[in-house]
Amino acid sequence: MSGSEQRGPLQATRQARLLEALQRDGVLRVSDLSETLGSSVVTIRRDIARLAAEGLVRRVHGGVTLPSTDDGPDTPTGRALGMLVPSLDYYWPHVARGAEEAARELDMRVVLRGSSYETVNDKPQLARLLDQQGVDALVVAPRMDAPTAQGTIEWLAGTGIPVVLLERTAAAGPHHAVLESVVTDHALGAAMAVRHLASLGHRRVGLVLAENSPTGPHVRRGWAEAVADCGLDTTTVDERVPDAAQPECTAALDAVLDRTLASGTTALLVHADAEAIALVQRCEERHLTIPGDLSVIAYDDEVAGMFSPPLTAVRPPRRSIGRAAVRLVADRLADPDRPTHRIVISPALRIRGSSAAPGR
Repeated sequence: MSGSEQRGPLQATRQARLLEALQRDGVLRVSDLSETLGSSVVTIRRDIARLAAEGLVRRVHGGVTLPSTDDGPDTPTGRALGMLVPSLDYYWPHVARGAEEAARELDMRVVLRGSSYETVNDKPQLARLLDQQGVDALVVAPRMDAPTAQGTIEWLAGTGIPVVLLERTAAAGPHHAVLESVVTDHALGAAMAVRHLASLGHRRVGLVLAENSPTGPHVRRGWAEAVADCGLDTTTVDERVPDAAQPECTAALDAVLDRTLASGTTALLVHADAEAIALVQRCEERHLTIPGDLSVIAYDDEVAGMFSPPLTAVRPPRRSIGRAAVRLVADRLADPDRPTHRIVISPALRIRGSSAAPGR
């Protein structure tokens, strides 16, 4: 059954009036259509999303118009994808590049914006993407630990356009309907690191996590499960440290190394790269050799392979995350009624010079 056949009479009438308004005025803002048709902005956005999927309208900067005669019925030309990520200088640029690659292949364009891990409320940035840029869909990595997080998720679910979460999962509404998402299986990545170290003969494998990282809980879960599955000694290090850029990180890493030596721990999984590199540098200053005295595996592999010695690292599939998110958007635009999809992609373990059999 086609999309037109599935419409209810009220929806069909409203969408017909929407098309008539566009034929009369050429280009209209969503707020103007909402006032003209006496329907909510969310309802109008949903109508536009469905009509755009059928090639009957085209989103433009700040509004919507009828497609030009040059646009074929199945051509997504002019469709814009709003993308909001919490950093433009670490981890997320690779995700954005993957998204841009997939968008070019699908004849779409990405409108990229950067937020911050300190941002209290992502909604204003997202609203600007929707209202000022006229995007057809949103791909978002919202901050999930802020007081406004659930309100932002509810707002996203009610925009009426496709929304895909990056490296986040969430549900909205009274029935807790899940939003579409693409995530890395970070727990699997951590487990891969532990199993590699166990295969080398390590019996005490500790964990060091950067504070406030949204990835940390998943890494810790995978580490704990793998330690238990491998029958490793749980009398080891399980610590959080300040961001490597913070001056108090050095003292925290020294305390971690003190506990590492006292517990007989011979290997550490460290998230993220900056903290892993800082820890290895503290080892050098304390005359501890890597991997002779201590094996170290970094989690992220942003720069771990460039260090000396090159660090064994878990590498999340950053570019693939971005590509998969855009393809989810394209599929949703083509078929608004398809079931919700959640994609989980596995990371990879890159074995280098910082992991070896225990030397003590």
